Amino acid sequence: MEIKVKIQQAADYINQKINVKPQVALVLGSGLGKFADELKNAVAIPYEQIPHFPISTVKGHAGKLVIGEAGGKTVVAMQGRFHYYEGYSMQEITFPMRVMLAIGVRDLIITNASGGLNRNFKVGDLMIMTDHINSMGDNPLIGINDDTVGPRFPPMQGVYTKALVEEAMKVGREIGAPVERGVYVAVSGPNYETAAELRAFRTMGADAVGMSTVPEVIVAVHGGIKRILGISCITDMATGESYEEVNHEEVIAAAAAAQPYFLKLIQKMLERL
Repeated sequence: MEIKVKIQQAADYINQKINVKPQVALVLGSGLGKFADELKNAVAIPYEQIPHFPISTVKGHAGKLVIGEAGGKTVVAMQGRFHYYEGYSMQEITFPMRVMLAIGVRDLIITNASGGLNRNFKVGDLMIMTDHINSMGDNPLIGINDDTVGPRFPPMQGVYTKALVEEAMKVGREIGAPVERGVYVAVSGPNYETAAELRAFRTMGADAVGMSTVPEVIVAVHGGIKRILGISCITDMATGESYEEVNHEEVIAAAAAAQPYFLKLIQKMLERL
């Protein structure tokens, strides 16, 4: 079945469940899904009910699409995302983004849990993404391009909206959140990186490392989204300078501890979109 048909079938199913047109897409990473639980007038749709949707297999990802209101905006929130390391293709990982575009979203707030490469960061910081490096070894746009969906060679410079970066930093300081800004590097995972890899990423100019976000952002740009805000929750330090053991349970716990600031920051940024 052609991908455009699958996207439309999924979008039609979602539109049958709601009577609103979402303006903003929210992608909520590991341990950060609580924001979706606080949406007003919410409709929650389990991924397994949506035609052609993948199923999230990672602990800390609820696996629901939640449409509701926050900050005066109608939003569609992915409560749990899909990762390359789960065995999905890049096209499958980004299928939900295509569907959210099809139901009308025009802005994107995307979050993740990441390891801090920057020595000045600490666990619990919220890093406002200024740019990214794709070190996943793949790209969701590889293959035949549909010019009716997006351009063959979409430009990626300035993808994280500068005005939103500045506003998020300002809001973060106003609410007392530990905000930083920096570059996110995406790797395939699922193993955590070697010390040599971490040092190499730092040399490349990366401030945080994770296993998501970049494929969705590439497809969002390809599909015409103009305003993108990315937020990384620093859940562990990964400078490659000492033995820094990390496990997924600690990542989830650190993300949960940062939730109060995270929830308030997202709320305030929705109000300013």
